[in-house]
Amino acid sequence: MKRLRRRRFLRVSGLAALGSVAGCSASEDPAGEDGDAGETASAYGTTDGSDSGDTQSTRVPTPTESGGPSPALDGARVALETVASGFSAPLDFVAPEDTDRRFVVDRDGRIWDVTDDGRRETPFLDLTDRIVLGSERGLLGVAAHPSFASNGRLYVRYSAPSREGTPDGYSHTSVLAEFTVDPAARVAEDAQERTLLEVPQPQGNHDAGAVAFGPEGSLYVPFGDGGGANDVGQGHAEDWYDAVDGGNGQNVTDNLLGSVLRIDVDGRGGVDGSDGEKPYAIPDSNPLVGREGPAEQYAWGFRNPWRLSFHGTDCYVADVGQNAWEEVNLLESGGNYGWNVREGAHCFRRADCPTTTPDGEPFVDPVAEYPHEGGEVAGISIIGGHVATGDAVSELRGAYVFADYVARGRLFAVDPGTTPPWEIATVPVSGDTELGQYVLGFGRDQAGDLYALSTDQSGGDGESGRLLRLVAP
Repeated sequence: MKRLRRRRFLRVSGLAALGSVAGCSASEDPAGEDGDAGETASAYGTTDGSDSGDTQSTRVPTPTESGGPSPALDGARVALETVASGFSAPLDFVAPEDTDRRFVVDRDGRIWDVTDDGRRETPFLDLTDRIVLGSERGLLGVAAHPSFASNGRLYVRYSAPSREGTPDGYSHTSVLAEFTVDPAARVAEDAQERTLLEVPQPQGNHDAGAVAFGPEGSLYVPFGDGGGANDVGQGHAEDWYDAVDGGNGQNVTDNLLGSVLRIDVDGRGGVDGSDGEKPYAIPDSNPLVGREGPAEQYAWGFRNPWRLSFHGTDCYVADVGQNAWEEVNLLESGGNYGWNVREGAHCFRRADCPTTTPDGEPFVDPVAEYPHEGGEVAGISIIGGHVATGDAVSELRGAYVFADYVARGRLFAVDPGTTPPWEIATVPVSGDTELGQYVLGFGRDQAGDLYALSTDQSGGDGESGRLLRLVAP
């Protein structure tokens, strides 16, 4: 092992307790998923295959070894109802607690108020004047404060033109901002913005973009590895492992990329108010508090954690793979999920790879994964979803429902009540309303029912985007 440069691997066990897809980066990807020149996808053929010769390990049990899909999901089917349409590339859905409000987040910069009769004529909040589009940039995610009904606070992730402090030659600045609105208004005309985080982004992809509040009231904010391919190049950290170059996913000292952050938006001043410049507080139970590196980080080793969601105390993180594997993870405080030596539970770019950091901390295995090729459960970019808790589709109650970007007329589901690794079941869509070619995101309303966000246009232009409610066939 070479001498570590710009690295510090931390022991965290025992600490208190988070163009087209698979094409080229020059093309725009409405899902905010990938644009890595080295990715492969059976739906689109094979790209230039910069890493297509990777040898994968066999650490994850086969379906036979893990017992196959849960009997509760065997034969499950859904139908769809179109709730609203006319979106460009709808990525996120927000249903604030203690309200009857439902919002759809469109990547073009607009947040729409929707009802059972469709979306309203005027956007609830229009941010088109402050975002930059192209590649995987845009308005990427929104979370409502648990007390939105009384305080009107929304937390918004968007891609902005490069701001002060972003190095020359970088793509843009990722922004996390708080918007205070009138929670009863139909149009947020007097919205007030407060910037919480500005993160320089070397490339136009791997921004992640989701935001979600945990049950303890902290805000969880994922960031991808900085983009490009292989976690190398401009804006990426130096080598940390002889056999694989680069690795922002393993960098816990120099930037916030490749990590899931946890912050307290109701506080100020960092940890214990000691940093008066920070517009948020940092929970003192975060694993890097009192150690080298940004204390906002809660877990790391991610490539592009595009969507995450909570069910109780469990946080589901869907991390988009590069060449061969897509993965679902359960978030752990101080967890290291292995990128860029692992893709899913498999070695990346090598026939063998370490199972621990140089400090001896083990990498965290995904709880479910699927390949890019072979079999019914396959795809190119995972789109994380939610656990269904409502009554609309009784067969899916308690299941974590998600999809691949290339829909092929079906969803995926796993039973969290079984022992990981969870076997993935396919859930066909029946009825007159089709899922659409591309799934971009999911949502869950106040009743626990699920929604899918889809489009028929891979470039994210036009008006084919729809909000679809999952119902019984």
